[in-house]
Amino acid sequence: MAAIKKSIALIGYGNDLCSDDGVGQKIANTVATWGLENLQTYAVHQLTPELAETIARVDAVIFADAYPAGEETAVKVIELTASELTQGIAHSLDPRSLLGLAQKLYDRLPQAWMVAVPAVNFELGESFSPVTESAMVKALEEIDDLLAIINNISRLIIR
Repeated sequence: MAAIKKSIALIGYGNDLCSDDGVGQKIANTVATWGLENLQTYAVHQLTPELAETIARVDAVIFADAYPAGEETAVKVIELTASELTQGIAHSLDPRSLLGLAQKLYDRLPQAWMVAVPAVNFELGESFSPVTESAMVKALEEIDDLLAIINNISRLIIR
């Protein structure tokens, strides 16, 4: 009997015209090439309220975005919980507010994680800094590991 795989959404976001800020979209587009049948990928400029419906339809969601790196340049994987919407709905939301909206509107709250990638250059441009370029490789490895955890797959990866 085959194991039932969970439905997963990966939402990579950021401005792909502002150098490192576009790493979330690049990650989503890269993961889309992996061809996983239980994974839907979305490369978007920002998190909008319309994504709440998408989130409500899956068992798990992974967000990928850049964060302004200071001295720390590590990829961060953070398990997320929903936050309560305290004001009206804006045109863009953060991941926790979007999870809260999905819970409020659809009474569904999937498992959720943020994969935050260090970024140092937010100037106009379409290429990544060396910091973000190398961190993206690590972020993709972290996403691969998360997908295995979500699907309860036990495996040994030699890297």
